[in-house]
Amino acid sequence: MADYIDATLAKARGAGAREIELAALRHRLEQLADPQAGQVPGSALEPLEDLPLLEDMTEPSGDTARAVLDQVVVVKLNGGLGTSMGLSGPKSLLEVKPGTSFLDILATQVLALRERYGARLPLLLMNSTITRGPSLESLRRHEALRAQEESVPLDFLQGREPKIRVSDHHPVEWPQDPELEWCPPGHGDLYTALTASGTLDRLLASGLRWAFVSNADNLGALLDPRLAAWIAEEQVPFTMEAVRGTPADRKGGHLARRDGRIIVRETAQVPDGDSSFTDVERWRYYNTNNLWIDLQVLRDLQAADPASPVLPLIVNRKTVDPADADSTPVLQLETAMGAAIGSIPGARAVQVPRNRFAPVKTTDDLLVVRSDAYELTADGRMAPRFEGSPPVVTLDKDRFRLLPEFERRFPAGAPSLRRCTSLQVEGDVTFGADVVVEGDVRVTGPRRVEDGEVLRG
Repeated sequence: MADYIDATLAKARGAGAREIELAALRHRLEQLADPQAGQVPGSALEPLEDLPLLEDMTEPSGDTARAVLDQVVVVKLNGGLGTSMGLSGPKSLLEVKPGTSFLDILATQVLALRERYGARLPLLLMNSTITRGPSLESLRRHEALRAQEESVPLDFLQGREPKIRVSDHHPVEWPQDPELEWCPPGHGDLYTALTASGTLDRLLASGLRWAFVSNADNLGALLDPRLAAWIAEEQVPFTMEAVRGTPADRKGGHLARRDGRIIVRETAQVPDGDSSFTDVERWRYYNTNNLWIDLQVLRDLQAADPASPVLPLIVNRKTVDPADADSTPVLQLETAMGAAIGSIPGARAVQVPRNRFAPVKTTDDLLVVRSDAYELTADGRMAPRFEGSPPVVTLDKDRFRLLPEFERRFPAGAPSLRRCTSLQVEGDVTFGADVVVEGDVRVTGPRRVEDGEVLRG
C-alpha cells in the first residue's frame, strides 16, 4: 500500500474514525492512484430511453399511502453554511419568507403530511458539527418533532476526512488552526454516515424501510405518496428523481446508460476535450438530488462490502486555509450521493416536474423565492404564482452576491416578480418598496428604483 494511504488512514483512525468510514476512505485513496479513475467519455455512454413519469403514477388509497409512508423517513442534507452568500451559520436558517426559514418550511411540510395520512414520517437531518446546534434548536420548537426523538433521532453527523497535500498526497498539517486539516467527504458520505452513526440500525429497528433524501435548500422536494407507493410496489432498491434538461442544466449531472446500468456523469468525470457533456438534447435527463433509498438493501450491500455503494471519486483542489490563497495546496476527496444509481443493481430513475427541483444556491435564487413569484401555503408548499417558467434573475455579483449587501439593496423586501420573465441588474442599484417587475427587464446603476415604480420590459 502506498505510504500516503497508510498515513491518511492512520490520521483518520487516530481521530476516531469507525471501520466503515476507514473502508470508504481507503477506497477513495486507492481511486486517487489512478488519474483516470471516474473518467467517463461520452463515447462509452448511450442516452436513456423514456423514463416513467411521476404524473402517470396512480394516487394510492388512503390506507395504502398510510402504510407506505409509515415506513418512510425524510432525510435532508443540512451540512451547508451558505459560504457562497457570505453566511457563517446554517444556510437552512436563512429566511425565505418573512419570519420563516428553510427549516421551518421543511418541518411544516413533514408535519402536514403526517396529519393528512396519519403516518409517523420522521424528519432526519444530516448535519455538520457547525450546523447541528442551531438547526436542532430550530426543529425542537415544534412539539411533534421533539416527541419524535423518543424513537427516531432528529439528526446524525456527516463524517470528515483529512485534507491531503497536492505535492505528495500525505495528510496536511496546519498548526495555526488544526480544524482546517479536515474536510467533509461530499454528500456521497450519506451512506457511510448513516451506518457509522448507528442511525441506519435505529431506523430499520423502528420499522422504517425507505429514506427520501434531498437537499435542505430544495423546497420543491416534497414527498409525493404516488412515488412512494410505486417504489414499494415495484420493490425498487434506489430511485433517482430526474428532470428534462434545459440549456441551464449544461453544467449539471446528466443521466446515461453504461453497460446496461443507469449512471450519472458529473462535470468532474468528463475527460479533457470531450464536448459531449453539454449536449442537453442527447442526454435529456438530469439529476435533481432527490433520491429514494431502500434502507434494508443499503445494509445488505454494506454487509458484503463496507465501502458500498462504490462511488466515483471527485477531486477538489483547494488551499488548506480557504481564506489564504498562499496556504498549502490540498486535495479534498469527495463523492456524490446520486452516483449510487450506477452501483446498486436494479436502480431506476423517474421523470418528475421541474417544480420538484428548485434549489436556492445564490442570492439570485433567493430573490425569486422571497418574491411573490411563489406563495407559501399552509402545508409548506412553495406554490408558483407565475405562468410558464419561473423568472430568471441575474444580479451583479460584485454588489449582490453576499447576503448583507443583497439585503441592503432590497431594504423593503423583494420586488413583485410574478409577471417577470427575467431581471438583470448591473451596477449599484437599490430597490424601494412595492416595486413591480414585468417582462424582461434590465436595470443599470448607479440607481435607486423608487417606491411603487413599475419596471416593464
